[in-house]
Amino acid sequence: MKDVLRLTDPNLSKSETPSIRTFELKEECGINNLPNQIMAKAISDGFVFNILCVGETACGKSSLLDSLFNTRLDSTPSTHDNTRVCLRKNTYDLFEREIRLKLTVVETAGFGDQINKDDSFKIIGDFIDEQFQSYLDEELKIKRNLANYHDTRMHVCLYFINPTGHSLKALDLITMKYLDTKVNIIPIIAKSDTISKNELQRFKQNILNELNSAGIKIYRFPTDDETLAEENLKANNLLPLAIVGSNETVKVGNQYVRARQYPWGVVQVENENHCDFKKLRDSLIEKNMLDLIETTHWKHYEIFRRNRLTDLGLTDNIDGKQISISDTLEMKRNELRQELDKREHELKEKFIEKVKEKELELRESEKQINEQLTDIKKQYKDQKDQCDEKWRSLEHEMNLFEQRKRINMESIKKVTKKK
Repeated sequence: MKDVLRLTDPNLSKSETPSIRTFELKEECGINNLPNQIMAKAISDGFVFNILCVGETACGKSSLLDSLFNTRLDSTPSTHDNTRVCLRKNTYDLFEREIRLKLTVVETAGFGDQINKDDSFKIIGDFIDEQFQSYLDEELKIKRNLANYHDTRMHVCLYFINPTGHSLKALDLITMKYLDTKVNIIPIIAKSDTISKNELQRFKQNILNELNSAGIKIYRFPTDDETLAEENLKANNLLPLAIVGSNETVKVGNQYVRARQYPWGVVQVENENHCDFKKLRDSLIEKNMLDLIETTHWKHYEIFRRNRLTDLGLTDNIDGKQISISDTLEMKRNELRQELDKREHELKEKFIEKVKEKELELRESEKQINEQLTDIKKQYKDQKDQCDEKWRSLEHEMNLFEQRKRINMESIKKVTKKK
């Protein structure tokens, strides 16, 4: 057994750097079995892969997915009558030998069918963000259960381009530009058997030129692994991939193959001379599925997570100084407490000010009421004096009337006696 002393950072002094002792074991103790344990656990847990298919109605999304996984997935054909873009989500359990894959497929319905297409790409982007947010919510729980959590984050976006043979539509450019920081985009030319090979090559080049001009970053198959570098480089050179999908089998020679039968001949789905379907399936599923999953987690989800936590006021770097999440939360708590104290003080001042204003209004109202009451009392007194004066005058007249009446009565009696 060989004992080797190794420093983690040569720029630090020995007194500041903890030493790491390295041992080369002469006899095995079972460490080399750790990869087998990981593989056994992974097989037991199964795998999750999520595909987002974006494309206009009737561009062959469902047929391509059936061809990719050599099965008939449940899908409902969409019409051109949708007033807005809808997302149809289906989850399947696929088994290949002892490997279980939980596959989630999300297809757009009604994409590009509306006159006003302003919100088409936003609906898709919001859906991707919702999946990121769900994972972040689970990650930030006090009691997490990520081991049993069904990860619904989109690992790849197959963007279907209609085979116009000329250039991309404005909606395609806007949508891919909006999504390229949220998901791994693989552009594919749907129904590529409808244009000639020369037109197809020019169309591919036009698409790449437009993507580069718009600054759209599409997914490139990794070339850092020597075992996959050559194949992935070939796949990258074929982007955007020209695809033909089919649910029908046609007898070619002595075997039945997935193909499309035309009056002029047969287009074989898995024939690399006819289309790039085989290259897509090999690169997407057989060789780079894990890279798509890891790129989603370590790149796109990290961007969302960082932006979301930053929006919440959390940071791990202040003035170039690294701080822990607990210090950040404590600092944020203090800021919120100060903000609440400040707002409480402002509300108290506003309350006192409003009370004073209300007191002044009440005093002014009381003064006006008193003045009105004084005026009413004065008017009442004047009216009462007038009434009293009229009453005295009336009594005087009544007395005079009684006197005249008495005099007249006496006069009448005297006249009557004389007669």
